[in-house]
Amino acid sequence: MSPKKVLVTGVYGLIAGAIYRKLSELPDQYEVYALARRSQPSDRAPEDVALQIPDDRFFLADLSNFDQVMAATEEMDVVVQMAADPRPEAPWESILNSNMIGAYNVFEASQLTGVKRIIYASSVMATWGYQLDEPYKAIKECRFEEVPAEIPLITHKDPPRPTEPYSASKVWGEALARTYSDVHGVSCICLRIGWVNAEDRPYLPEVGAVWCSQRDIVQIIQKSIEAPDHLRFDILYGVSNNKYRWVDIEHARESVGFVPQDRGEDMPTN
Repeated sequence: MSPKKVLVTGVYGLIAGAIYRKLSELPDQYEVYALARRSQPSDRAPEDVALQIPDDRFFLADLSNFDQVMAATEEMDVVVQMAADPRPEAPWESILNSNMIGAYNVFEASQLTGVKRIIYASSVMATWGYQLDEPYKAIKECRFEEVPAEIPLITHKDPPRPTEPYSASKVWGEALARTYSDVHGVSCICLRIGWVNAEDRPYLPEVGAVWCSQRDIVQIIQKSIEAPDHLRFDILYGVSNNKYRWVDIEHARESVGFVPQDRGEDMPTN
């Protein structure tokens, strides 16, 4: 069987760069391509890790340019759609162009060029609003002594609760994924990714509950790429198995075989 052709967008970002490196280590399984709007690491990416991307496998493109996106998705089997403005405080114009128009262009181009599967980088912030309620509010405010021993986990079946345009744009992306799965038959897997950082440790306790190690996020992306063809649509939480985790990861295990290897409280703090 020939290697899968996989396009990773936003490749100079932290998570996209990590998955590009992992897949590139497996040339018998993957023929990896990359897309970015500039040839330099993002602010969140590790400074000491360089990507070696062959010129003939790199697309310099802005996702708001549909023709450039079309050219990049030609002949791809899988698109890992990571490119976005990741800032919750980002201005509306940036959210609109990067996260909404850009996401639409990726989905539309992919279905036109015959891409079989899209892995869409959503965010745990699609359900951030649950932290307005107890007991999730207690976790956010680090009132851990008030957190019950067992709490109802938020699952993919609970309604989204975005809290600003950034997280609302991720809900929009999930709706696009549902549309392109149902109407066009593209397999779409949405990953509600937790807090992944260059330091690879949860140094802020208030977000440690939804921290995700680089090893775990790479695992769930790769398992989503390799999920059976009959998986047409799903929403999975990509977080490590942290002590005060308030989102469900069991569904990701059942769906694609994701088993987190890390826990935030086991990581070094300095």
